[in-house]
Order: sequence, then C-alpha cells, then structure tokens
Amino acid sequence: MQKGNIGVTTENIFPIIKKFLYSDHEIFLRELVSNAVDATQKLNTLASIGEFKGELGDLTIHVSLGKETITISDRGIGLTAEEIEKYINQIAFSGANDFLEKYKNDANAIIGHFGLGFYSAFMVAKKVEIVTKSYQEGAQAVKWTCDGSPEFTLEEVEKADRGSDIILYIDDDSKEFLEEHRVSELLKKYCGFLPVSIAFGKKKDWKDGKQVETDEDNIVNDTTPLWTRKPADLKDEDYIDFYNKLYPMSDEPLFWIHLNVDYPFHLTGILYFPKVKSNIELNKNKIQLYSNQVYVTDSVEGIVPDFLTLLHGVIDSPDIPLNVSRSYLQSDSNVKKISTYITKKVSDRLQAIFKNDRKQFEEKWNDLKIFINYGMLTQEDFYDKAKGFTLFTDTDGKHYTFDEYQSLIKDSQTDKEGNLIYLYANNKDEQYSYIEAASNKGYSVLLMDGQLDIAVVSMLEQKLEKSRFTRVDGDVIDRLIVKDDIKGEALASDQQEAIATAFKSQLPTINKVEFHVETQALGENAAPVIITQSEYMRRMKEMANIQAGMSFYGEMPDMFNLILNSDHKLIKQVLADEQTACQAEVAPIQAEMESVGKERDELRDKRKGKKDEEIPTADKDRADELDKKWDELKGQKEARFANYAAGNKVVRQLIDLALLQNSMLKGEALNNFVKRSIELI
Repeated sequence: MQKGNIGVTTENIFPIIKKFLYSDHEIFLRELVSNAVDATQKLNTLASIGEFKGELGDLTIHVSLGKETITISDRGIGLTAEEIEKYINQIAFSGANDFLEKYKNDANAIIGHFGLGFYSAFMVAKKVEIVTKSYQEGAQAVKWTCDGSPEFTLEEVEKADRGSDIILYIDDDSKEFLEEHRVSELLKKYCGFLPVSIAFGKKKDWKDGKQVETDEDNIVNDTTPLWTRKPADLKDEDYIDFYNKLYPMSDEPLFWIHLNVDYPFHLTGILYFPKVKSNIELNKNKIQLYSNQVYVTDSVEGIVPDFLTLLHGVIDSPDIPLNVSRSYLQSDSNVKKISTYITKKVSDRLQAIFKNDRKQFEEKWNDLKIFINYGMLTQEDFYDKAKGFTLFTDTDGKHYTFDEYQSLIKDSQTDKEGNLIYLYANNKDEQYSYIEAASNKGYSVLLMDGQLDIAVVSMLEQKLEKSRFTRVDGDVIDRLIVKDDIKGEALASDQQEAIATAFKSQLPTINKVEFHVETQALGENAAPVIITQSEYMRRMKEMANIQAGMSFYGEMPDMFNLILNSDHKLIKQVLADEQTACQAEVAPIQAEMESVGKERDELRDKRKGKKDEEIPTADKDRADELDKKWDELKGQKEARFANYAAGNKVVRQLIDLALLQNSMLKGEALNNFVKRSIELI
C-alpha cells in the first residue's frame, strides 16, 4: 500500500472546499457524473479508432445510494495507479491563497481553476474512495482513499470490470444527498440530457396499491435530445412535445428557432417564443445553458441580450466553459459572439415569417410584440433589424408596418408645423367617444395597450423624423392636429369667467386629481363638456410606473382640463340663465372691483422705476389693502356664481356626463347622477 500527501502548495485546500463552496455544493453530482461520461466517451473514441479492441458492452453509468454513501459507477477507460498519481494527487494550485480570496464565494471558479471537478466531492463527503481499473490489457485495479486531509492511501485491489466507482461517504451536514428524491431532482436538473445513459435505481410499477421496483434500470436522461438532431428529421409535434417536457403546464409556444452553427464557434439549441402573459420579470431565465449536453445555468442575463431572456429553450455550446463564474461568462469573447449570433438568428427568423406568411405573423402579433418592443428598447442594433417587421395596430384591428402607416396618415395627419401626428388610444372602450371624434375627422387611431407601449411611444418620437404621438383624449380633436389657427367666436372675458366659475364650483373632490376649467368654441355639434389630460403630464406619470428615478411624477396629482364648448346650445343656455340670475347681485360687486382695479393700476404706475425703499410706506400699505379688497370682492362674485350653479341641475348633469365618459364617476357621485337623471327625465 502506498501512502502520501496530495501535491498542493497549501494544506488548507479541504477546509476551503467545504467552507467556500458550500452555497453551490449540489454541483458535485454534475461534476462526478460528467467525469464518468467523459471516461465512457473516451473509451468509445478509442474503440472507433481501433485502440481498444475489447467488447464495449453496456456503457450505462449507475448512480446508487447506500445507507451513508453515494456511488457513481462507469465502465469507461478507468485509471492506472500512475494516472491517479498524475491526475488526482497533483493539483495545480499555485498562488492558492490569493486565488481563494478572490473567488471565495464562487464554487464554479474554484473548481474550474483545479481543472478537475472530482474535488467537488469533498463539498459533501467526509471520505472519498476511487475503485478503478484501466481498460488497458493486464491493468491492475487500484483503490484510492482520502478523508478530506492532504493524506491519501493507494492500494491494489480486485475489480472484475474496467471503469471507475467513485464512493462518497456523505458528511453529517449533507445528509440531504442521501435522500432518493433529492438525488433524483439533481440528476434531472444537471444530467437530464447527457449523451451516455445514466441509471438511478430501478423503474417502479404500481402493484397492490403500492410502488414496487422492477428489474429494469431507471434511466434518468435523454441521450439524444431534440437540439442534437437534424431539423429535417423533426416535425412540429416533436418541437412542441420537447417544449412541454421542458416547461410542463405551459401554453403552446408561438414559434421556435433551431440553432445549428459550426463556425466561428460551435452552437446548437432550440429557442421558443412563449406566450408572455403580463409580467416580463416572471418570464425571464427560462433558457437553459448547456456545454456538451451538461447543464451549466438557467441564469442567462449577460450571456444572451436582455430581451432574449424572455425566450425559452436550450442553448448548447462546447465553447461555453462549464466551470467558470458568471462574471467570466459575461466577459468571454466566445459568449459575446454567441450572443450576437443569436440576436441575428432571432431577427432573421422573425423577418422570414413576416415575409413568407404575414397573415400568421399578424395573428400572433399581440403575443410577439412584447419581445420585439423589449428588444428595440434595450438593444440599439435590434431596432434597425426589427423596424421592417414591427407592426402598428389600429383601433379597427388592422396592422401596418411603420412605413405603411406613415404613408396612410401623412396627408391627413400632418399639422401646420409639418409634424406628423400619430393618434393613439390605450383603452378602446374607455376612449370610444374620442376615437369616434377622430374617425369623424378622417383620422386613424392606433391601439397602444401593451405593457411597454408608453416607452415605445417615447422611443419612436426620437427615431421617426418630425413625428409626435398624442393620446386621442389628450385634447379636443381640433387641437390634437392643428391645421390652421383655430377660429371660432370666443366669449368675452367676463362671460368666460362666469361660466368657468360656475362649473368649477360643482366639480367633485377626487383624491389626487386637479381640474383646470376653460372655454373654447368647438362647434355646435361637438359635446358640451369634454375632459382631456395633458399628454406630457400623463406620459411622465406612466413612465414613472416603469422607470426608476421618475417616481416624483407618480406622486403628483392627475391634471385634467374640463373644456366647455361655448358653441353648444346647453352651455349658451346655462350662461344666459346665469347672467340673468346673477346680474343684480354681481353688477355692484363688479363696479366696485373696477374702482379698486383702477386705483391699483394708478398706484402701480406711480411705483414704476422706483426701488422698494423709495416707495412711501403709506403707498405700500394702501396697495396691500387694495389687493386684499380685490381678493375679497372676487370671492364674493365667485360665491354668487357658485350659488347659482348649485341650484342648476344642468351644470352638475353636464359635469357628471363628462366624468362618466372618462370612468371618473363613482360611488355616491354616481348614485346622485342616476337619481338626478331620473328627475330630469
């Protein structure tokens, strides 16, 4: 028997494996099974070139549980005593302490630095044995034992068959790995598509109301997964079945892309476009990354572009190192090339579907657009690829490319400044009357009700020359697309003040909502009262919901304009009635206001060009008195108008109708409206 010390430059290797790799300790099974697969594939290669002439036989790798042990057994090339000395006992570990400090929280980086995943066994085992026999003729079987210190023993033993058994004596703090369901879970996660059959226990059948083991091996992996096969040999059903295997209980995917490239790197895989429901974040990280069919990670941000993390499926490349940190993956040049390639393949595939079957593309557009919008928003070069097949959808459900829509609206929707105005709605039902008003003018209205559409609108305003997007309820229709200077008979200022004050006094108090009341001549056929909301403020508030750093806009009140149509007969009637009812009380107040106003103006003229200290105190005091008097008289006049409006059911009815049209009439106010409507009928 040989005894010795493992060749390392520091003796604290094993405590470090235990301590620093603990968070990732489940990967030990991936490493050991992958080693068994490598040993088996090497034997296959030797047989194919004639260097191994024996019988290959059954090459299944077996994972088995004992009371205190996990054993991984293969019938691959095995190891000689010399090979154990070379590959197991001599760990290339120079500069260990510096290295460990740098990567102490990253199991993959440390294992990768060893160059041999075998040592990950000590993350979970207090003792590890290798019983191995080389494939070479006349080889002597040997047993290597190590208890987690730098000391090992190596002795000759009897072993009937070639290959290796790795026996792990599981440590007390890792007993979970002696549970059948836990090992089964890990094998499914890390080894589900390895190219050599992996058996874990025996298949079970139901018999007499319980599960009973059969004699058949329980093979846990698919050795020829779909992405390793030729697309020409596969049907649509194969792709859908594979998707269902990867993502049970998911909706059927929209499309898929079968990746297969040999140059300038090796890459295979299948990417699926899933149906994304509402929340983008919930649908991320569904791409599984493999290296030679060995599972690496499903955390692919930085490895594929952000918008492609919404796709589902599998990417497999031997050029992606198995045992490295995520930060390494994200800076690796091969990984960057893969990322660029996948983006191109995705855009090419979408372009091809759009070109060859536009009808199908349009039918799936509502599900597809979240990927494309997300891509255009987050990846500059993707916008250039996608702008040819990205679609606008109008409120009638018709689809247009950017160029097609521009041609459609350029004659009718260009304003007097030469800007092309894109009108849009984000709720077809709630904004129905505004959409109808635009349609009656011959305008087209886009439906932009997607999760990212408000951000897309802002992006397109920067991308499309002399173009502006305005929500259809952002103003009265004649002011949305200003063709000429607005004509129409405006009310005298005292009439504007009277009618605006009357209506403002009857507006309900709504939490975090403010109204500005104004009058405008909109034509006798337009609605008597219209509520609009400033495009800028609303867009800022909407962006605050999806963009960090803009939350202060979200705290601001919603600002609405209540526009009174001075051409409408009902507004004219209210104004005439108000002037008749209030004239006697308002006239003397108005006369006094004019007198106060005149004196104020005279005082202001006297103060022009003077510094504050040059103005007599008496004049300053008198100016303050006049300001106070003016505010008092203004308040009295407004109170008269408010008093009149409170008794005029038409005023409140018109306000409530406008609120109702905008889904802003609720609770008691809605109940009062219904009662008043019945009374008026």
